[in-house]
Amino acid sequence: MAVSVREVAALAGVSLGTVSNVLNRPDKVAPTTVERVQAAIAQLGFVRNDFARQLRAGRSSTVGLVVLDGGNPFFTDVARGAEDAAMAKGLAVLVGNSDESADRERTYIDLFEERRVAGLLISPAGDDLSRLELLRDHGTAVVLVDRRADVERFPSVSVDDLAGGRLAAGHLLDIGRRRIAFVGGPFSIRQIADRHRGALEAVRAAGASLEVIETASLSVLEGRRVGEEIQRRSPAERPDAVFAANDLVAVGLEQAFIMRGSVAIPREIALIGYDDIDFAEATVVPLTSIRQPSREIGSRAIELLLRQIDLGADGPTEHVEFHPELVVRASTAG
Repeated sequence: MAVSVREVAALAGVSLGTVSNVLNRPDKVAPTTVERVQAAIAQLGFVRNDFARQLRAGRSSTVGLVVLDGGNPFFTDVARGAEDAAMAKGLAVLVGNSDESADRERTYIDLFEERRVAGLLISPAGDDLSRLELLRDHGTAVVLVDRRADVERFPSVSVDDLAGGRLAAGHLLDIGRRRIAFVGGPFSIRQIADRHRGALEAVRAAGASLEVIETASLSVLEGRRVGEEIQRRSPAERPDAVFAANDLVAVGLEQAFIMRGSVAIPREIALIGYDDIDFAEATVVPLTSIRQPSREIGSRAIELLLRQIDLGADGPTEHVEFHPELVVRASTAG
């Protein structure tokens, strides 16, 4: 059973108000009394209930973050950037993983609203933002992460994924590839749809072809499944390059090609990923990738969220959009 403030006060022989002052304003209490109260706290194992205190004060020292895929190192780095920036301002970050599920996303939004977080950072699982609009109407600041908002009420921090798709396909075209496959999904995720659309624009402009292989998720396993399907084709039927919608899919493709030993990277199939996670450089054939500034995305999102909290609903709606960067390694340049 949790120890109460009343028990601490009784053991220390002081009033409830004195215990409260020791916890919140120790400079207003005599040093000997502070020592006596702290000794009682240590003896009883008292842990203060900050959540209840915040509810009474109508404010919180926590912010929520809902990511699309907690298993993707890109989102781990985004969360780390947000956490570092929040801690510098005396805030803690509570992280939820929607796992690309709108239902799980709603569960976390409801949970964070119940906990009265100071604000919410979220990478939405789909295009329906009505629950976020309701949250904003109830007074909770919301910033979209890794996604530019169509609804102007939401500030956002994102990367130009259309440009990223063009950059990836353009690189494959520049090294002479003409039968390019785009592997990734689901396309209900805006970022994936934009990367595909950018690649399609570049390929069409060059008079080349783009095969689309949609995956159920952005995972290594899905990449490996598609890679095994591709390597079973005859060399004439295979693409000569693959643009994977993220690095995890690209890693799975590379594993399938290498394990079977029937596809040489990049001589037969050039391979490029997206995100430039730390592991991209450490694969058997180091992976060319489109880099996103993941930690900076998280830290800038916290900056926008704090401004929204300070200025309220009447504050300006800010949008920060980063430009992606091509990082060339052996999977396209060997």
